[in-house]
Amino acid sequence: MRIVVFGAGGRAGRRVVEYANERGHEVTPVVRDRSRYPGDGAVEGDVTDPSRVAELVDGQDAVVMTAVRLDVPAVEFFSQAARSLTAARPRRLLAAGIGTTLDAAPGVPVHDTPGFPAEHRAFSLGHVAQLDAFRAAPPEVDWVVLAPPPVMLTDEPAGGPSVTGGTAVLPGTTFSYGDLAAALVTEAEEPRYHRQLVAVARGY
Repeated sequence: MRIVVFGAGGRAGRRVVEYANERGHEVTPVVRDRSRYPGDGAVEGDVTDPSRVAELVDGQDAVVMTAVRLDVPAVEFFSQAARSLTAARPRRLLAAGIGTTLDAAPGVPVHDTPGFPAEHRAFSLGHVAQLDAFRAAPPEVDWVVLAPPPVMLTDEPAGGPSVTGGTAVLPGTTFSYGDLAAALVTEAEEPRYHRQLVAVARGY
């Protein structure tokens, strides 16, 4: 497959590039600042720039979104990135979600539970804005957001096969960026979910 990865310089993006290369795919890593990316073959591109995104998405079999900006409001960044990506009409669009948008109880996302840190809520709501923008995309845009458990992800390779399904937090207290990368690439290879948020966790 030909796969383009936005946010390839981050912890999740680096693992996606690594795993997709191991699986034999042709990978285009995209970073905002080429000078800060240690790998070979990366190209510059801002995921919020519709014209640049359209150039990079053209001819790709799958697009993976792992980019993050902390210097602009999360709602602004994630919603604009989602609009740029969906406007490019990718064949398959996969995005790394965040566990705080999953349901801790029916209809109650983790970021709305008592005691959730206020300083982290804005970032979680940015991911909600991304979901809203994906849902507003034309029906031919085949997107999926995979959200890991609401735990601190470790920067390690995949620890084993993942389990997926639903929008509720799945059991498990250990998850890595490698696990997330493996789940995203596997979903690109063998699509199981379409136009939805899906929880992912490490299988045991």
